[in-house]
Amino acid sequence: MVSTSGVLMSFKTGACIAAALLLAACASPTHRAPVEDRNVAGGRVPAAVANGVTAPADPAKPPPPGIENAGKPGYYSVKPGDTLIRVGLETGQNWRDIMRWNNLDNPNVLEVGQVLRVVPLAADPAGVSTRPVAVARVESRPLDIKPGTAASAPAAAASEPAVTPTPAAPPPPPVQGKESDEDVNWMWPAAGSVIAGFDEARNKGLGISGKAGDPVYAAADGRVVYAGSGLRGYGNLVIVKHNNNYLTAYAHNQTLLVKEDQTVRRGQKIAEMGSTDTDRVKLHFEIRRQGKPVDPAKYLPPR
Repeated sequence: MVSTSGVLMSFKTGACIAAALLLAACASPTHRAPVEDRNVAGGRVPAAVANGVTAPADPAKPPPPGIENAGKPGYYSVKPGDTLIRVGLETGQNWRDIMRWNNLDNPNVLEVGQVLRVVPLAADPAGVSTRPVAVARVESRPLDIKPGTAASAPAAAASEPAVTPTPAAPPPPPVQGKESDEDVNWMWPAAGSVIAGFDEARNKGLGISGKAGDPVYAAADGRVVYAGSGLRGYGNLVIVKHNNNYLTAYAHNQTLLVKEDQTVRRGQKIAEMGSTDTDRVKLHFEIRRQGKPVDPAKYLPPR
């Protein structure tokens, strides 16, 4: 027969053990599985970034190339989604020239925040020449007068006919500048009607209707700086640079009939209309002045 004191002792002992276990559980930290998110490329994204909190910059990571030129005239800061072709379109330059000016080995590798030079190396981005003006040096020499001829020298000099100054050479023709670059003989790039007007925020050019295979013409003389499908949203695209100010873009083509660096003439067939990267057959046509989209209807002749 178990005594009442023994039962009471066992109950107290069990209660103490249970209380000790409960205190230990409360004192120990709760362990949770680490939160990890992944981006579309498969790289790990810190939970702070995934939850909308900006993570502090990694002090060990070097700054983007060319960051010291950020904000300067003649330079472009790479934004998310930029490609070298898009940078060329946005700045009015040939993407191959930008690649050469910045000594890029791979045109497909750009870093967000990287600063690219987008004017020729020989040009001053600020438009101000810093070259010092050269001053001609005048050298003086003593007169070479023979003995016994000093008295006759002035008379001899007086009897000599006056020397006729050589007329100055005509000044060189003026270098082609912005005023002449404005003088472009434009024509319509397709025969269809306008189905979408210019809107800088939503439509950076004109939408021109047509049938698949309809001809697309160069709107002015120029040189092809891009022909391909590497720019998202434009499909099969041709970009023609006309001068230092203007370039044109012809998008959504079915077939491209020109190649990069090819010279084209106004009215030359450069593509066939199509529906690549869009919902219907049409030509998307842009005119860009120094990289900025402008309304083509203000430049093209009236129909």
